[in-house]
Amino acid sequence: MFKQLTNLDSAFKHTRLVTLAVILACTGISFYSSYNARKVIENSQDKVYVVAQGKLIEAIGIDKKEVLNVQLRKHVENFHYYFYALEPDEDLIKKNITKALYLADDRAKYEYDNLREQGYYTGIVAGNISQRIDMDSILINTDNTPYHFTYYGKLKIIRSTSIATRSLVTEGTLRALQAISDNNSYGYLIENWRILANTDLRVEKR
Repeated sequence: MFKQLTNLDSAFKHTRLVTLAVILACTGISFYSSYNARKVIENSQDKVYVVAQGKLIEAIGIDKKEVLNVQLRKHVENFHYYFYALEPDEDLIKKNITKALYLADDRAKYEYDNLREQGYYTGIVAGNISQRIDMDSILINTDNTPYHFTYYGKLKIIRSTSIATRSLVTEGTLRALQAISDNNSYGYLIENWRILANTDLRVEKR
């Protein structure tokens, strides 16, 4: 009888040790998993991802501020291209202007309406005129939001008998939107846009 009690006590102690070991192991695994999860989150916040062929890929070795600069510059460049690259084709003009207006606020719409009312686009079509825009540089201040930019470029107005080159300087600010879309692939909106200079440089005969 005494031996049986001793065996039961020994078995109880053994079970208690095994249970304690399992609890400690589970606790350790839980802490380890939590630590690893936190490290993964912290590391992911320092990583930059790009979309390539519909897949999200980590852009290794790229600085976040550098990526921001590229995105902002490209947004500004795209807006100016679509707003100013014109051909003597009403449908193409509307298509480009529509794309441009998705990238900016009502200041751009106001400028477009002024040009339209002045017959600028009608003149492009009637005169078989092509207009090109060449970017020289874009200065962007990323230290403060909204981001201020200054755009420097040249307009080339191509007629059947001449090519006129004009200097174009504009400025504005960029505000980040909540999401990107097919019409706004970088997720920014140009605000307070205004033309600082649009002056003749030269006219060349063709």
